[in-house]
Amino acid sequence: MQEKLKAFGELLEIMDELREKCPWDKVQTNESLRNLTIEETYELADAILDKDPENIKEELGDLMLHLVFYSKIAEEKGQFDVAEVLTTVNEKLIRRHPHIYSTTKVSGEEDVKRNWERIKQAEGKKSILSGVPSSMPAMIKAYRMQEKTKQVGFEWENRDQVWEKVEEEMQELKEVVDGSEGQSRIEEEFGDVLFSMINYARYVGVDPETALEKVNRKFKKRFEYIEEHAPKDLEEMSLEEMDVLWNEAKTKR
Repeated sequence: MQEKLKAFGELLEIMDELREKCPWDKVQTNESLRNLTIEETYELADAILDKDPENIKEELGDLMLHLVFYSKIAEEKGQFDVAEVLTTVNEKLIRRHPHIYSTTKVSGEEDVKRNWERIKQAEGKKSILSGVPSSMPAMIKAYRMQEKTKQVGFEWENRDQVWEKVEEEMQELKEVVDGSEGQSRIEEEFGDVLFSMINYARYVGVDPETALEKVNRKFKKRFEYIEEHAPKDLEEMSLEEMDVLWNEAKTKR
């Protein structure tokens, strides 16, 4: 524990020095750091999917630096400091884990999630969905909203019912595409299909964002194989010729 505290203290000292002496660090604001923080978060997400412990360690450090940076800026403004940040999250964790720090009994993970949402409501949250960030990517947002509403029973009884909903939405999409109801209706029905598929993913234990990213990576790798092994410019190749190379790529690991 002492080694951990020492390392964290050193980071705080470095942050103080950078904020005082470095021309770049001195002029940063919450707003200027925001996009960089998002970028660092995605870099961590990539490292996690790559199962790369060294890179995960490095990206965690970059993110931790950002958290300390925001806290330092707030301290300079007299708003709060990093100690208050940590105290706030410590108190919240204790408050929202009464099965650990009090006498509440739980039977498993789902009970913990339900208690968490009930406690948030008791803390004054106006909606169970209020904790889902507006700027979150749409697929992750849909998944999180579905997870949260599940905690109050807004949920299908079984996955067969969910799949029936998927098929219903797909049929409705086909009907508006085949008809003449306009692009806005097609967009709406397409969104319904995606939302229902994300819901089905939860019922079969799949994280849809991770699943899609893995497919993206697979597609990229296979198409790059086509580019690398194409005997002529891709524009001059037929789809059938490219498909031969695509099938070759599928055999590569």
